[in-house]
Amino acid sequence: MSTIPVGKENSTSIELHYEDHGAGPPGVLIHGWPLSGASWEKQVPALLESGHRVITYDRRGFGRSSQPATGYDYDTFAADLDILLARLDLENVTLVGFSMGGGEVARYLGKYGSKRVSRAAFLGAIPPFLKKTADNPEGVDASVFDGIKKGLRADRAAFFTHFFRDFYNADALGGPTISEEALRLSWNVAMTASPIATLECVTAWGTDFRADLKKIQVPTLVLHGDSDRIVPFEVSAKRKPAFIRHARLEVIPGAPHGFTWTHPEETNRVLLSFLQQDVGATRQ
Repeated sequence: MSTIPVGKENSTSIELHYEDHGAGPPGVLIHGWPLSGASWEKQVPALLESGHRVITYDRRGFGRSSQPATGYDYDTFAADLDILLARLDLENVTLVGFSMGGGEVARYLGKYGSKRVSRAAFLGAIPPFLKKTADNPEGVDASVFDGIKKGLRADRAAFFTHFFRDFYNADALGGPTISEEALRLSWNVAMTASPIATLECVTAWGTDFRADLKKIQVPTLVLHGDSDRIVPFEVSAKRKPAFIRHARLEVIPGAPHGFTWTHPEETNRVLLSFLQQDVGATRQ
């Protein structure tokens, strides 16, 4: 198993599990909550076939990575990503962040810049600022986050059963688009995550990324489903172009939050088109 150490907790090393396949321009795919790098199952083959090197990794606390009791904030997540990019000596990378993984992309570029990065992609991602505050009235009310935490504390297993039905809009798309077996697969992956990480990441979703997005200097794809019940289009993707200079907004009609699984053909078509565009004319 391939791992990279990113720190220590008492006597234990904190390590990230990663997969590194193919050859060509590298792309680093950053998963959403509460899944793992394996959630890119329908994108990795398409990227490999198109001649890309593909790196996926499990965020600390999730999948096969270490499960420390601390470090579930975006400064730490971005630092973990920086260590991964440096250890693999990656250049001209495309960072692709899904859902909360978009936070890693935003904070990394805001804090570390784009020396190693040629493109960025936000898929169903939480930036610019998901939480409603006095200066962010478009955000989601804090009671929603509190309700998620309450559900996780009471019965994490039961919470995920209901969560994934909304994640994939199973009531509307159930059957060939999202099977009961696929729902069960996501549930199984989610239950392997650290209960502490699962809970603490809900707090992290309230991070303000507006300043980070304004620092992005590379071509950027924003891809979202317009039927997203988890990260509503209006509070996330619709607002990103106001903060990112080189943003290209694409919408998948009728797609839920988990569109990388339910709408893989559309997702891969848009992502590959973005990867093939010339960055010379737009990168600063």
